[in-house]
Amino acid sequence: MVSMVFTSLVTSPEILFVDQSITTAAVLGVLYGIVNRYQPLPEDFFKFDLREPLNLRKGWLLWAGIGLLGGIIAIALTGAALSFFNGETPKKDLIIDFNTACLLGVTGVLLEETVFRGFFMTSFTKWVPTPVAVIISAAVFALAHLTPGEFPQLFVLGTTALGFSYAHTRNLLTPITIHAFWNSRVILLLTLLQLQGYDVREMLQT
Repeated sequence: MVSMVFTSLVTSPEILFVDQSITTAAVLGVLYGIVNRYQPLPEDFFKFDLREPLNLRKGWLLWAGIGLLGGIIAIALTGAALSFFNGETPKKDLIIDFNTACLLGVTGVLLEETVFRGFFMTSFTKWVPTPVAVIISAAVFALAHLTPGEFPQLFVLGTTALGFSYAHTRNLLTPITIHAFWNSRVILLLTLLQLQGYDVREMLQT
């Protein structure tokens, strides 16, 4: 009984959210301590700019949409190629805890994009051409997830959707928006099913 209660507490969305928030604050604090020694930082480090979201040249929301569309197409093609060469249909895990996904998405996306695009990729562009920096940061991003089977898709997401869109706008709101929508794709699907009258709770339980 004690073990069951402990397991329930550890896996509850609220506890996971607190844990993720502490981890996010700690990592960002360490990151700030590292870069703070090099003040003043270049303008493109950790840049969040809400202005002109639909500007054709640098609009963060417009290019988030373009990056998301490009990422979906690229990842679909990658999945099809892997399926063709491996002779297997890519597995899609639709088992998800709605509350956990919503809570962890906030801190997870902020942390990952600040670290991988705002810090790693931006740092690499000071030493190598931007396309190379995009590829390196995307590879680190994919490896950091510790899921070898998903490396190709995560790498493509990190390059086509997140990396190049950020390289175009130099605004972290662009990859954060893309990443948030990407992480929410299952939630959006379940919401659409619920609006159409399906019993989502029963579907998840089965």
